[in-house]
Amino acid sequence: MKVPFLDLSLQHKALREPALAALAATYDANRFCLGKDVEDFERNFGAALGYPRVLGMNSGTAPLHVACLAAGFGPGDEVITTPFSFIASAWGVSYSGARPVFSDIEPGTYNLDPAKLEAAITSRTKGLVVVHIFGQPARMDEILAIAGRHGLFVIEDCAQAVGARYRGTPVGLAGDCGTFSFYPTKNLGGCGEGGAFVSRLEAVQGIARQIRVHGSDRRYHHDIIGGNFRMDGFQGALLNVKLPHLSGWTERRRAIAGRYLAGIRLADTRLPAQPEYGRSVFHQFTILHPRRDALREHLAAAGVGTDLIYPVPLHRQKCYAGLGYSPGSFPVAEETSATCLSLPIFPELSDAQVGHVIASVNSF
Repeated sequence: MKVPFLDLSLQHKALREPALAALAATYDANRFCLGKDVEDFERNFGAALGYPRVLGMNSGTAPLHVACLAAGFGPGDEVITTPFSFIASAWGVSYSGARPVFSDIEPGTYNLDPAKLEAAITSRTKGLVVVHIFGQPARMDEILAIAGRHGLFVIEDCAQAVGARYRGTPVGLAGDCGTFSFYPTKNLGGCGEGGAFVSRLEAVQGIARQIRVHGSDRRYHHDIIGGNFRMDGFQGALLNVKLPHLSGWTERRRAIAGRYLAGIRLADTRLPAQPEYGRSVFHQFTILHPRRDALREHLAAAGVGTDLIYPVPLHRQKCYAGLGYSPGSFPVAEETSATCLSLPIFPELSDAQVGHVIASVNSF
C-alpha cells in the first residue's frame, strides 16, 4: 500500500469547482490587491476562530516581519526564540536589525522550555517569538509570567497552529500579537503564499495595518516607514472557499493522531506529548527514534512517505554562524533534530492507510 507523506491534489480536486468559480469572480471584478475578497476572509477567519481583528498578508513570513517592526525591535536589541522551527521564525528578528537569541526546547512538545528561558534574558532582551510548533501550543502561562517580569513584547508564531487553543483561548491572543501562514502545505493553505496578523491590542493592530501598506492609512500619506505586505485577492478568494472545511479537516487530523498515539508501539520510540493545557491541531505528527534514518528507509520500502522536520536546528544554520553558538549549545533541540521523523497526517488519508503506517512502524 502506498501512503504519501502529503497529497494536496486530493483536497484541490474536491474543491476545484467552487475554487475556480471564486477565482473567476475575483478576476472579473479586478479585485487583485486587498479588496473585498481579502476583507471577507479577514472577517470570516476572525469569526470562525475567535479573533477580534485580522490582517491578511502576502506570506507567512510577512506578519513575522511586521510583528517585529510593530514591536519596535531594532539594532542592539535581542529577541529570544526557539532553535527548533522553520527559519522564518527568526527572520523577522533579523529583518528588524535585532539579534536572534535561542533558548532550548522541552522534550515532547518541542516548544520553548520556560524553565530555561529566563537564563537567556539580558539587559538587551526586548521580546520573544514563541512558536507553537507542529500545532501544539507552548506553555503560555509560564512564558508570559517571565515576559511580564522583564517587560518583553511577545509574538506568537502560529504558522502551524491555526485552530489550536491554549486553555480555551485561540493561539495568538495570549501574547501581544500572533502570526499565521497559509502556505499550501499548512492546515489551512492557499494556492500560493499568504499569511495573517492578529492582536488583542488595538494599538498594535493599528501599527501593523499601517506597516502592511507602505506605512500609510491614507492614500499617498506615509506616517511611518512600512512595506508592501498586502494579501492578494486571489488568495483571499481561495481561502474563503477552504475556511469552512477547516474544522472538519482538523478533527480528522486529531483522529489520525489519536490512532497513532494509541497504536504505535515500536520500542525506543518517543511520541509527541499532549499536555492537558493545549489543544493541538497536528500540523505534523513527529516521533523521535534513535535509529531514525534506518526507520525512514524501512518505511519507504513499505510505501510510507515521511519527512525530516527539522533536521538542522536554527543555531547550526550557516546564516546564523556569526551568532557564536556551537554544537551542544541546545542539547534537547539538537537531539530532537537528529532523531525526528514526521509521519503522514493529512485529512484525506484513509483508515486503511493510517493502519498501514502504524503496522509499518511497529514492524521495524
